[in-house]
Amino acid sequence: MGFTVAIVGRPNVGKSTLFNRLVGKRVAIVHDMPGVTRDRRAGAATLLGMDFTVIDTAGYEDATDDSVEARMRRQTDQAVEEADVALLLIDSRAGVTPLDRHFADLLRKAKTPVILVANKCEGRAGEPGLYEAYGLGLGEPVPVSAEHGEGLSDLFFALQPYAEAAGALNDDEDEDAVEQSAEDQDEEAANAAEEAKAAARPLQLVIAGRPNVGKSTLVNRLLGEDRMLTGPEAGLTRDAITSEWEHKERRIRLVDTAGLRKRANIDDPVEKLSVSNTLEAIRMAEVVVLVMDAAAILDKQDLTIARMVIEEGRALVIAINKWDVVEKPDEAMARLRDRLETSMPQVRGVPCVTMSALAGKGLGKLMDAVIEQHKTWNRRISTAKLNQWLEEVVAHHPPPALAGGRRLKIRYMTQAKARPPTFIIFASKPEELPEAYTRYLVNGLREAFKLPGVPLRLFVRGGKNPYAKNKKK
Repeated sequence: MGFTVAIVGRPNVGKSTLFNRLVGKRVAIVHDMPGVTRDRRAGAATLLGMDFTVIDTAGYEDATDDSVEARMRRQTDQAVEEADVALLLIDSRAGVTPLDRHFADLLRKAKTPVILVANKCEGRAGEPGLYEAYGLGLGEPVPVSAEHGEGLSDLFFALQPYAEAAGALNDDEDEDAVEQSAEDQDEEAANAAEEAKAAARPLQLVIAGRPNVGKSTLVNRLLGEDRMLTGPEAGLTRDAITSEWEHKERRIRLVDTAGLRKRANIDDPVEKLSVSNTLEAIRMAEVVVLVMDAAAILDKQDLTIARMVIEEGRALVIAINKWDVVEKPDEAMARLRDRLETSMPQVRGVPCVTMSALAGKGLGKLMDAVIEQHKTWNRRISTAKLNQWLEEVVAHHPPPALAGGRRLKIRYMTQAKARPPTFIIFASKPEELPEAYTRYLVNGLREAFKLPGVPLRLFVRGGKNPYAKNKKK
């Protein structure tokens, strides 16, 4: 049995962006211009293993006549009435507006429960609006960034009681050790089938990097034709250009993108649109090849792009172009690996491939790394194996003692999803599990299950365990 979530709020607060984030693909049109969404749109959403129906609605307008705005308002009211819970979105960077207050008052009187969500909370610019949101009288606001995928675990916890009330989560709990059984074998078979299905789909491969590092030259070499305009001038590519391609009988959707410069250096409106297209391509990617110039390996802008790829949960491969002109390759590679270790420890083991797009050298190694990273990004691990591993690592290094000498109890673990691999741990006091211990578990997962270089998500939950087996006869 599922449940339904309606996303509501005044125009241009990020409702469609959150909708796209929850359904896992770009379905609703997103634009800075208010009023783009007019009809309500429903989609199947998944959030850390919780399945539900999400409804994107038009921006709330204070209109009650027969105008288009009023008809849109009635569509939104109907969506709220039909939903099990409504998410009232506000723009934390703009702060709480009179229209936000007006619709908060209306929703407070409705029968449908409301969760207040403060969007655009990445960085510190959204903090004043987040604190201001407490004054709406709808309880503690959930801080998220729909565009960057931040705060979704907090949104999960806020939705969890309504999912349980609607029967969308299994409340049966059994915290005994998980055994390798017929059910586990079925799970492994399902995982293998899912991986085979992923291998049959076209691999969405995005080529990204700073301007003039050889992205289009690389794409032309891979395609075997001069598909992209190339030259010594920076910024020749403006649109994200997609080409269908096959590599060793594997279908690939190859996307060449415009170079990404520092945001402060961009004044041209056309370049701003190009950058927007590039960022959208990265969000929709499965694997991103970050191309760097061997003469300036992993500078600040390269790190910014790499971090964005990881934050979006995409698999990353680093391609160092123009390697054939490097005078001291061993020293250059050592500098790169040291920089990665210190600047991006959260993705240890990112593959770094040296190549020359102009000479066509190293392209086979690059594509081998792409295919391998895609497999790792799609990998699923059976619940039995995870819990066997968890029991061993906790026994070897238990979590720290709580106040009063009591030991925090870690009960159970499961993989909620792949793409990227996402895990949930159930603990007696999840809020008291130190971040250092969480990093210890993530590093152990990487090593034990061979998950190098891809982003891993690990969430800690308390309360009942919806994933445990029901042993009732």
